[in-house]
Amino acid sequence: MRVGAAQTFITDQVETNTETVLLMAENAARMGVQLLVFPEMCLNGYHPKTLTQQNIDDQLKTAIDKISRKAAKLEIGLIVGRAVFADSKLYNAATVILPDKTTYTYYKNNLTSAEEKYFTPGTKQLSFTYRDHRFGVIICRDQNYPELARQTCENADALFILSAHYYKPPEARWKIDKNRALPIARAVENHCYVFLANAVGSHIGMISLGNSLIADPKGVLAALADETSETIISCDI
Repeated sequence: MRVGAAQTFITDQVETNTETVLLMAENAARMGVQLLVFPEMCLNGYHPKTLTQQNIDDQLKTAIDKISRKAAKLEIGLIVGRAVFADSKLYNAATVILPDKTTYTYYKNNLTSAEEKYFTPGTKQLSFTYRDHRFGVIICRDQNYPELARQTCENADALFILSAHYYKPPEARWKIDKNRALPIARAVENHCYVFLANAVGSHIGMISLGNSLIADPKGVLAALADETSETIISCDI
């Protein structure tokens, strides 16, 4: 089974981000990818003005509907980062969309201090089966917590990490090694592949330096993206 990670630029516009997801899905399908993960919050970004728009929930529902139809047409599974509004709370979420219209949603468990001002943390893990393979899903800072990864990866073939490593420029450079080492550690600890999809470019006054990666169960990098390009990396598992 061919699995991939998309590295994308994130804007403040849901419609623009949705078109990026649709285009990347088409490109991935041509590459033979059957399941593709995108960066954290890739549909809406982090700008408060975007997240507080009166119709943002409707925009996101429209986006998910378009992506679901594309997944069915291309027969590809897609995992997208987005905001979810539920029970008067805001969550940093990842939604799995499979070709048969099955969906699963995970809420980020471990928020950053900046996110805690706006988001509510999730409390559950997510794993799912697709094409006879078992997959787990976590989001960005969740990678710092080995026990969460262990619980999520139980009997899994691969772990997906949706990331958006936005920092001030000096810190973005300092954190590259750390954000490469942790996914590799999670792969070795859990004897599974790890697919990390990260954003690139500037957003909310910070930058993300890409370096999306795929680590195999032995901790060897099967693929590593660059710092600036929108691209897709993939491997067979």
